This record gives sequence, C-alpha cells and structure tokens, in this order.
Amino acid sequence: MSFDPIDHDFERGLQNRRSVLGDEWVDRSLDKATGFNADFQNLITRFAWNEIWGRPGLDHKTRRAIVLSITIALGRWEEFELHVRAALLGPDDSRLTPDEIKEILMQSAIYAGVPAANTAFTHTLAILREVGEQIGYVLEPAAPSAAAHSGSGHEGRSASTPALHYSVREPRNGKAPRHTVVLSHALGCDLTMWDALANQLALENRVIAYDHRGHGSSDAPDAPYTMADLADDAARLLQELNTELDTGPVVWVGLSMGGMVGQELALRHPALVRALVLANTTSAYPDAARAVWEQRIATVRAGGIEAVADAVMGRYFHDAFRAQKPATVARYRRRLVATDAIGYVGCCKAVGNVDTTARLGQIAVPVLVIAGELDQGTPVAMAETLAQTIPGARLEVLKDASHLSAAEQPEAFAASVTRFVAGLS
Repeated sequence: MSFDPIDHDFERGLQNRRSVLGDEWVDRSLDKATGFNADFQNLITRFAWNEIWGRPGLDHKTRRAIVLSITIALGRWEEFELHVRAALLGPDDSRLTPDEIKEILMQSAIYAGVPAANTAFTHTLAILREVGEQIGYVLEPAAPSAAAHSGSGHEGRSASTPALHYSVREPRNGKAPRHTVVLSHALGCDLTMWDALANQLALENRVIAYDHRGHGSSDAPDAPYTMADLADDAARLLQELNTELDTGPVVWVGLSMGGMVGQELALRHPALVRALVLANTTSAYPDAARAVWEQRIATVRAGGIEAVADAVMGRYFHDAFRAQKPATVARYRRRLVATDAIGYVGCCKAVGNVDTTARLGQIAVPVLVIAGELDQGTPVAMAETLAQTIPGARLEVLKDASHLSAAEQPEAFAASVTRFVAGLS
C-alpha cells in the first residue's frame, strides 16, 4: 500500500479556512509562517478549520454568527474584525448582511453587555466605511430618536380623517426599496396579523401595514361603511405616505376584507396600484350570504362581538388547526372581541355588500389570487371567479388552509407572495 503524501485533515481545513476568511487573508497568513509558528498554523488549520468548521451540523453562516458573538463577549477584537470583514465579503452561501451583523451586535448587548456591544459597533462601523461601497451598502446619517424597532417598523397615524394607524418597515438590506408592499388585514384583525410576512418582505422592500377604520388603533366613525369608503381610506393614506416617502404605485396584499379593499382601490385609484395579491376573498356574495352578514350585524348590535366570537373563529380556522394551535386561535379571538363594536359593524356592512364582479375586467395590473382549500367563508369557487375574470390573474390554492390562510399556513402563504413579488419588474 503506497503512502498518500496529502494530509487530508490539513487540506480540508485549509479549504474551509479559505472559504470563510478568503484567499487573500489566508495566503498572507501562511506566507508569514516560520519555523517558530508553522506548527501552530498546522494546528489551527486541522483542528479549528477541519475538526470544527468541517462539521456538517451547522452551516458556515450560523458558525460565523457564533464566532462574532463569542469574540464580542471575550473582547477579542482583532479576531472579531477579521470575521466581520470576512462575513461581509464572503461567498453568498455564508455571507452575513450588515443588517444580520447588526442583529448579532444588538443581541450581544443583552448577553455580553452594553460596553462590549458598543465597542463591537465601533469596530463594525469602521469596516463598513471601508467595504461599504464594495458591497453596495451606504451609511447615511440617522437620528437615534427616529429609530424604529425593525420587527414592527415606524408607526404613525394619518393626518386626514378618519385617522388610520399604520407602520412602515424600510428595507433591511440598506438599499433602495425594490417595491413598496402594502399589507391589508381581515375583518376583526389588525396590522399585527402580518408581522411575520412583513418582516420577511422587508428584507428588500418597503412594507406598509395599517389598521382599517374601526380596527386596532384607527378611528371608528359611527356610520355604516362602504367598500368605496375603505378603498378611499387606503388611497388617502398612500397619498400622504407618498408625499413623505415617495412610495409610488404599491403591491397590495390583502386577505379577506383586505382583498376586497384591494380590488376597489385598483378600480377607483388605479394609479396607486402596481400589483395585487387577493387572498381568501371575493368580489361579491350571493343573496343568502348577504342575509347572513345582516344577521351577524344584528347579533353584534344586540350582544356585542363576544356573541359571535366562537362562530367567527370556527370560520377563520379549521378544526384540526384549532385543536393543534389553541393559543394562536385564542390570540385572534382576543383581538376580535377587543375590536370597536361600532367599527366592526360598519366594516361588516361594507364586506357584506361588496360588489366588484362586473368591473373586474378593468383591473390591468398583475394579480395573484390565493385560496384556502378548506375555506368556507370565501370558498375556492369565489377565488376562481376572481382569477377567471381579472385579465391575466393566476390562482394558487393552499392545502390545509381555511379562511385565515396566512395564519394557518404561514410558510406556504409567504412563499406564494414572495415569489409573486420577486417576479415583478
């Protein structure tokens, strides 16, 4: 048996070391090896870079984050800088974005201490100034008092009335927004129903979520509402935000009532809409269903929203989901019964009388229709009407999803929406 002159542990480690730190740094380090430190170079290449970095249990991106956290906690700033620079300039499959590094530093403030995190920010800022142009990241002045939590965005209320509560998440990649996406919630919910999807979309898009009139922290005028009223509310808000943020036409993502508002918005204010996602919604109800909406209004007026809460949860979530995720259902129930009863009734009136079917052919933007295969409130047949009547619309049906499909099947819902948004020019 011949002897293989290749030290495979060393070669594997060297390959990982180059992948993580880059050829230039590794070559410079190896070129400095002498008879005094060559053994140490061999040791760390075989042990750290093969025995540890070569293990398949964690990907290199996760290991980068761990290294940054530990070097912050131990104050190993030379090593920290090495790995920050490598993380920003590394290969796509293990690169960390400035936003991801910022989150590591923010978390380190809790677990390693504020002074350590402050020092880490100082070192990282210096590196970003050095390589920012290379990675397309621009450091711009920003007032700490104006900073907003990246998981909920900057919140505000419209200047026009009825005042609408909204949040704006700017793109976390530090670049100009690819699109402005508006998320419009279902009846009896609020903007928080979109938190997970909003954060996912906000990686490269500006994301606006808002509370419809009569919901959440928006005003609840005492009058029956029409779908035109709700669409005009949205138009007011977008026109205000466009003045401030230059949002341009938006990609509208609406579920149930939010999808109805999106249809009406595209018809009444077409210049404001770039594309539509219409989820678990309809363009009209048959007479029998309209009568059911009138009965719901009468019941709420007589006994409050609590009187219909269990029935609504039964329509929003299918039996298996309610059994498996009772805490989620309870959260949505709490939100429903805390909704202003006057506002809820007003929106019920608008939803029950929705009627856009005859005008759907006028919608001239890309449209994705999403349906839940188990949805009883807006069955698949209603989604098919939308998809068949709106020119060029495409239909996707989510398995094991009822009416609040975004809550029951969040991964599948998000995948459909992100694919659609990514495909827009």
